[in-house]
Amino acid sequence: MLRRMSSNELAEWMAYYALEPFGSETKYIGSAIVAATIQNSNRGKNDKVCQPSDFIPEFGKYQSENHQIQIAEAMTMALGGSDQRAKVIDE
Repeated sequence: MLRRMSSNELAEWMAYYALEPFGSETKYIGSAIVAATIQNSNRGKNDKVCQPSDFIPEFGKYQSENHQIQIAEAMTMALGGSDQRAKVIDE
């Protein structure tokens, strides 16, 4: 498609996207607004104000294995779970 598209047509599409975004990321905007609203209405006095962009996934952004493990650990603890990895190794 880009081989057949003129620079003028590309500029028009870019302008249209600036006014009316499209693509996979846009389907998360509504949910992100709701999530930010809930988070902000339940935040503590000194907690930061969240923006909807804080709840939209960043596709294509690389996360190391260690970073993914840290996220899983934080989610497990936040949900009242415990780390069972050492228990499995000992058995």
